[in-house]
Amino acid sequence: MPTVYYQGEEIECEEGAVLRDVLREADLPVHNGATRTLNCHGLGQCGSCAVQVDGEVSEMGRKERTRLWLPPHHPSHDVRLACQTRVEGDVEVTKGRGLWGQHV
Repeated sequence: MPTVYYQGEEIECEEGAVLRDVLREADLPVHNGATRTLNCHGLGQCGSCAVQVDGEVSEMGRKERTRLWLPPHHPSHDVRLACQTRVEGDVEVTKGRGLWGQHV
């Protein structure tokens, strides 16, 4: 079972689990500020669940890549959308500051 390391917590999950779901089920915030309420609920549209990931995760899909090209994100920010990222092995996750978590 893969382990997700986030904010000092270790969460075990099934391989292939969606990162956003893993964090939410552990009662860990994947959004900052008002985006905790005002977000797309995992549809990959708002970009507010952006996190930096280090470890084994799924490849980036078209929807995620497209959203990360739009402000306030940019591919050089080196972030992933938690709602579009599947855990494939052990992963360390960092949430950046800023409403969309874009400042890692």
